[in-house]
Amino acid sequence: MTGRPADLPLSGITVVSLEQAVAAPFATRQLADLGARVIKVERPGDGDFARRYDTTVHGESSYFVWLNRSKESITLDLKTDAGREVLERLLADADVFVQNLAPGAAARLGLAPEALAERFPRLIAAGLSGYGTSGPWAGRKAYDLLVQCQAGLVSLTGNEHGTARAGISVADIAGGMYLYSGILTALFTRATTGTARPVEVSLFEALAEWMHQPAYYTRFGGVQPPRIGTRHATIAPYGAFTAADGKDVLFSIQNEREWAALCERFLERPELVTDPRFATGSDRVAHRAELDALVAERFTELDSAAVGRILDDAGIANAGVNDMAEFLDHPVLDARDRWRDVRLPGGTEVPALLPPADLGGIRPRMDAVPGVGEHTERILTELGYDTAAVAEMRAAHAI
Repeated sequence: MTGRPADLPLSGITVVSLEQAVAAPFATRQLADLGARVIKVERPGDGDFARRYDTTVHGESSYFVWLNRSKESITLDLKTDAGREVLERLLADADVFVQNLAPGAAARLGLAPEALAERFPRLIAAGLSGYGTSGPWAGRKAYDLLVQCQAGLVSLTGNEHGTARAGISVADIAGGMYLYSGILTALFTRATTGTARPVEVSLFEALAEWMHQPAYYTRFGGVQPPRIGTRHATIAPYGAFTAADGKDVLFSIQNEREWAALCERFLERPELVTDPRFATGSDRVAHRAELDALVAERFTELDSAAVGRILDDAGIANAGVNDMAEFLDHPVLDARDRWRDVRLPGGTEVPALLPPADLGGIRPRMDAVPGVGEHTERILTELGYDTAAVAEMRAAHAI
């Protein structure tokens, strides 16, 4: 079961979103999870281009299904007078306006924060850009992997043979999370002061925040952390090793107590505890190759289950390196009842994970993923348009 919007923390909040792709839809979906009414404005016809990233979820895009449950979809052509008029009516009753349009597009449509503040003083204008709305790169397009490159993440990801992108859209996710938290903060500020403050997030600055540790390491150490696959750049031993049954198990040594336990109980080499090559954390990093060889040799003597048991008994954190099928069947998600069914536009239901933040006594909303323009006529009727006006707009391709 899912929570009714009226029972949820953001009940009564209306969000109008000119959104596409990943980052902004991720932010607004989380608002919808908490009960906000999210009206997603899409292009007539195909709608949000993320609908066509793939067709793997019963004909729907895996990205779109993930990012757009519990929303309402209206199609508007904002190049038409009628489409812009409908948007103005929507914004007049909205609490939050979200957009991640191409650079400069919001301003050309009269949707920049300053212009909106004049027309709708209580509206929180939230914008997401690639590199900010000012500065030398304000007009530059930005997509997730481009931002991963610019923020230096790709230079840290991979191994000695080359760089790699992060396996998920980490820049988009970072941007969406900061946009979400920024909107929540702006709603709180408006509730306590009466002032609606705009929110601006850039993908580059969101990911730049996450890059602080390697940036400090590079600035003050004189060299950036190396690319070493699943190994940790500044801690050893910390990484994945292959057990006798072929499965990789990752473990981490965080302190001297754990180092001693590893030597005595897992490696069965107590003399290594005081070996000068491995006496401190820095020593172990400096002699990583020798240490990893000792660990790898021990792994060849044990299957992955035995590795896990011994490390658990020694109080050393470890985890099997799961593939996606193993993740989907993870016993923690099952035992904690984290899956809920969500309906797709065609009526098929698929499992979706509950939001990770549990609020006591609150059941998050897990409603259907909308079809393109599924709620257009209902929303227009709410705004006061009669059947003839709706038909006229449809004939003019304004909706």
